[in-house]
Amino acid sequence: MSVHELTAVVTATYEIWMRTNALIMDALAGHRLTPATFQALWAIDPAEPPPSMKVMAERLHCNAPNLTFITNQLTERGLVERAVDPYDRRSRVLVLTDRGRRIREELLRTTLEKTPLKVLTDAELRQLMGLLSRVVES
Repeated sequence: MSVHELTAVVTATYEIWMRTNALIMDALAGHRLTPATFQALWAIDPAEPPPSMKVMAERLHCNAPNLTFITNQLTERGLVERAVDPYDRRSRVLVLTDRGRRIREELLRTTLEKTPLKVLTDAELRQLMGLLSRVVES
């Protein structure tokens, strides 16, 4: 592995992330969200059981105080609610509200419409997904 090639890939990955954030900033601002609060909203998949605060901190790669700050913002905007975990009553989970589901769906759609990755073909996206999956799973 060449340091030059690895640097170029890390730089490209960062550039895609930053460009995507810039392209969706107006949509986020319309809901008084930041990239960090949108990441949290994205990380709550309505098709899965509500995640615990611990799981959310792991998904967002942040500590408990940061997650509490982000969660408070989402709660104040009526997008999520804290609830008792039905499997561990000492723990709290984050549940999307109906409004949170609608805004999450809208922002996901906007992100997919604006991402620089949309220039790739389906075959190229499958190839990229295979490579990224290897990285994420390692």
